[in-house]
Amino acid sequence: MSATLLSIQVGQPRQMGTPGATEPMQRPWVSAIFKAPLSGPVWLGRTQLEGDAQAEPDIHGGGDKAVLVYASEHYPLWEQELDLPGFAFGAFGENFTTTGLTESSVCIGDVYQVGEALVQVTQPRQPCWKVSRRWGVKDLSARMERTSRTGWYLRVLQEGRVSPGDAIRLVERPEPDWTVTRATLVMGSVQSDLPAAERLAACPSLSASWQASLQKRIARGYSGSAARRLVGPNASQE
Repeated sequence: MSATLLSIQVGQPRQMGTPGATEPMQRPWVSAIFKAPLSGPVWLGRTQLEGDAQAEPDIHGGGDKAVLVYASEHYPLWEQELDLPGFAFGAFGENFTTTGLTESSVCIGDVYQVGEALVQVTQPRQPCWKVSRRWGVKDLSARMERTSRTGWYLRVLQEGRVSPGDAIRLVERPEPDWTVTRATLVMGSVQSDLPAAERLAACPSLSASWQASLQKRIARGYSGSAARRLVGPNASQE
């Protein structure tokens, strides 16, 4: 497997939108989804890249979600589907844009060497309404999830400097059966395959939040939808 870190992006929370706007997609909102590319080395710490931050640190970021990764292989598809030629890396709020890795080839628990750092895959990304708001496409977050073009999160096992162009080398694969794509599908259909959900919840390298969510769904049943996360305030509440 040959994989490369093509681009690194960081950003700070900022407020956008127009106060008093009647259209939900134009109303004020705060996010750090707008990321700027870095040209040189940057320090990757335990909880984030130097210069990066999250608007909602209780949901994004932290030890289990220190880095958001997105596959460059998805960009040509989005450019065509959204009619946005020249879609720049970082368009989905990711920190790392890679080549040679996708949700169907990356597994929960994978350990990778990137530059001086050692990182581990913890969970798929669950896109929220802010991706749709970023691009003015109300169903974009839902389409990301439906197509399994979600991206994934990393925890940092060893801090160090990382740079655009660094090779990404697989060091260990403890859970070869649990691709990011499969994990996303199981999370969305817990009650139709309880044994699979139980096995996923038992993966020691899975993020704590996903373990807890799976265990809750297994114990109580899950008949809800992801509409609140995917649509959020982008739809009128009237």
